[in-house]
Amino acid sequence: MNRQLNAQTRRPIHHLVALKVIALGEVRSQVELAERLSIDAPAASRLVDRLVEDGLVTRSAGENRRCVKLQVTHSVWPEVEILGEAARRVDAEVGRHLSAEEMGELRRLLDKLLASLAQNTVVPEKHAESER
Repeated sequence: MNRQLNAQTRRPIHHLVALKVIALGEVRSQVELAERLSIDAPAASRLVDRLVEDGLVTRSAGENRRCVKLQVTHSVWPEVEILGEAARRVDAEVGRHLSAEEMGELRRLLDKLLASLAQNTVVPEKHAESER
C-alpha cells in the first residue's frame, strides 16, 4: 500500500489518515486527532501545522480556549481519495486470497481489535491490576 501511495502522493500515510478522519468529521480537535492516531499532543500539533501550511486544514476557535477546531479545505479531497483508492486495491488483493466468509470474519476481527485499541487507556490498567 505504501508503494502505491508513494507513486501518487508525497504525503505520508499518517497525514492521509489524519486528513480522512478530519474530513469525515470523525475527529474535530487536535486532542481527538492525537488520540485517534495514537500520537502525543506535540506530534499532533506538528502534523496539523504541516497540514495547515499545505493549505489542507484550517484551525479555528473551539468550544474553549484550550480547544482548537479542525476543518479541511476543499483541496483536501484529492488526497483523501488517493487513500480510499489504495484501501480499495488492498481489499481487492486480500479478496483474491480469502473467501467471502473469511473476509467477513477478518472484518469482524479487525473491528473488534480497533474497538479494543480505541479503549487503550483502560486496557493497560486492567492488566496492571491483574499482575499485582
